[in-house]
Amino acid sequence: MRFLASLHTLSLVSALVAASNPDLKVPKCPSTVSTKFTTQIPSGAACPQTSVELCYTNTNLSLVFTALGETNFYYDPKQTTNDNIWEYEVMEAFIYKGSDDPQTYFEYEVSPNNVTFNAFIFNPSRVRKAHKPFDHAYIAEPFSDGFTVDTVLDKKGKKWTSRSTIPLALFNGENPRGTTWRMNFFRTITSPSTFPNQQLCGWKNTGQANFHITPSFGTVQFV
Repeated sequence: MRFLASLHTLSLVSALVAASNPDLKVPKCPSTVSTKFTTQIPSGAACPQTSVELCYTNTNLSLVFTALGETNFYYDPKQTTNDNIWEYEVMEAFIYKGSDDPQTYFEYEVSPNNVTFNAFIFNPSRVRKAHKPFDHAYIAEPFSDGFTVDTVLDKKGKKWTSRSTIPLALFNGENPRGTTWRMNFFRTITSPSTFPNQQLCGWKNTGQANFHITPSFGTVQFV
């Protein structure tokens, strides 16, 4: 019992330290903060640059993804909302309101043809451990619920940009100033010649070819 109590105390201390030294401080719109990543997961090898720009209103989180060095813009035109768009090229955000390592969190993805994947993930092992529960609760009507997305392809410039808003009510998180959240951001890269193999790129390296490692999530504070 003492050992378990000590672990709980260490977890609380770690959460407090992370909250006081966040990886990102997100301002209220129209001010923004941006971050970028250029490494593959898990190797740390070079990856085309991806940037994420964030800000918030009282009711929405704004995300602007920009993928540079794009050559294929590869997607399945038959796929629609909540299909397996992650099999092709996407940019992603994993989002959790709180400072601990989450077991349930929101996964948001967007593809070059402006299709989105929107689901709460149930991952009680926190690492998508084999033979342990792992499930999805889909947001079936995201646009009726207040989501927006606008994706622009610049094939000459070898980039694509996607602007999204996600309603904070999804997290019971309206008026979020002063709160601490956990997030991670990712990009998958593939092509007609390499599919289904992908480059996996990320903001915080998960240490394995698996995005669903919640202890690796970064700490984000709304200011």
